[in-house]
Amino acid sequence: MKTLLIVYHSMTGGTLQMAEAAALGARTESTLRISLLRAAEASAADVLEASGYVFASPENLAAMSGQMKDFFDRVYYAALERLNGRPYAVMICAGSDGRNAAQQIERIATGWRLKAIAEPLIVCTHAQTAAEIMQPKVIPAANLQQCEELGATLAAGTALGIF
Repeated sequence: MKTLLIVYHSMTGGTLQMAEAAALGARTESTLRISLLRAAEASAADVLEASGYVFASPENLAAMSGQMKDFFDRVYYAALERLNGRPYAVMICAGSDGRNAAQQIERIATGWRLKAIAEPLIVCTHAQTAAEIMQPKVIPAANLQQCEELGATLAAGTALGIF
């Protein structure tokens, strides 16, 4: 059975909500196993076992989170040249922009020779003060629907082998 791996990091809950929505959408594909893992728990074996990926990170200081960076640092070389052509998608929970965080993940995916199935999905919370940034996030339903649709699309394409 093929596996879709969703790797995420979340401190205030926004990215977790997005990752869970993507997993919900992906679970509509009954022939695919969905693995939803925190970045700190995901291993090279998880990456190598998977047929497709969603990488979900908050934007921290205009970059992907340190936990996501740690994940990529730990698994990158073990998976290098072993993932070529597999599909992936990126989701970013941003305070203001998110593009740099997405670009960092895209560069890593390029090194792995993964195939992007969509533009990065960036949800902007507009959190700008220290209090707003550290406050638990509630992602709007319309944005969660986008995450769910992205998960469903990646899952269907992966299951059918069209990506």
